[in-house]
Amino acid sequence: MNLWQRIYGQWNETPLSPAQRCFSLAEFLVGAGIVIGHNVFHKVPNEVPILFVLGLISLRLRDGGWAAMGLSRPVSWKRTVLIALAAAAVRILLGALVIEPIAAHFWPPPISPKGSEQIAGHLTVALQWLALVWTFAAFGEEIGYRGYLLIRAADVGGRSKIAYWAGVLAVAVLFGYGHYYKGPAGMIDSGMAGLILGATFVLSGRNLWACILAHGFIDTFGIVATFLGWAS
Repeated sequence: MNLWQRIYGQWNETPLSPAQRCFSLAEFLVGAGIVIGHNVFHKVPNEVPILFVLGLISLRLRDGGWAAMGLSRPVSWKRTVLIALAAAAVRILLGALVIEPIAAHFWPPPISPKGSEQIAGHLTVALQWLALVWTFAAFGEEIGYRGYLLIRAADVGGRSKIAYWAGVLAVAVLFGYGHYYKGPAGMIDSGMAGLILGATFVLSGRNLWACILAHGFIDTFGIVATFLGWAS
C-alpha cells in the first residue's frame, strides 16, 4: 500500500452529490471573493475572522463536525509535531535559498507587516507578536484557508486525489493574495508557504494541527530572527 492509499483510504467519505459539489463551489467562490475583496480592493473586512467563522459553521452543519477539517485529536502528537517541524524547515529554507534570491531579480523585497519593525530588541513587542501569530495567523488562517477553503475546493472534484491537490494549488494562490500588501515578491513567497502548508495538510492525512503548528513555528522563527537582529 502506497502513501496516498494509506492517507486517502483512512477518510472513506461518502460520495458527494452534484448539488453538494455545486454548493461547495459557491462557498469556495464566496471565500475567494472575500480574500480578494479585502486584500486587493479593500472593500471587505479582514478575511481571516470571516473565513474562520464561516468554516466552523459550514463544516459543522454540512460535514457533521469540525473533525472534518482535521481538528480531531491526532493519533500521535509526537508525529504531528515532527511533521510540523519538517514542514516549517522546508518552508524557511526554500524561502531563504530559492524564492527570495529569484524574486530579488525581478521585484523589490517583500514589505513587512506594519509594526513589525518595532520587534527588533524589544521583548514586550516580540511577545505581543508571538501571541498574534499563534492565534490570528496559525489558528485563524489555517482554519480559514486549509481547514475550510481547501476542503471546499476538494469537494468540487468529489474529494478525489486530484481534487485535493488542485485544492492545495488553488488555496495557495489565494493565500498569496491574502498577503497582497507584501508586494509581488511577498505574494510569491506566501504562495509557496501556502503550497507547503497545503501539502502538509494532505500528506498528514488531513491533520490540521500539523498545519497550525507548522505555521506557528514558521512565524515564530521570523519573530525571533527579527528580535535578535538576524533579519534585514
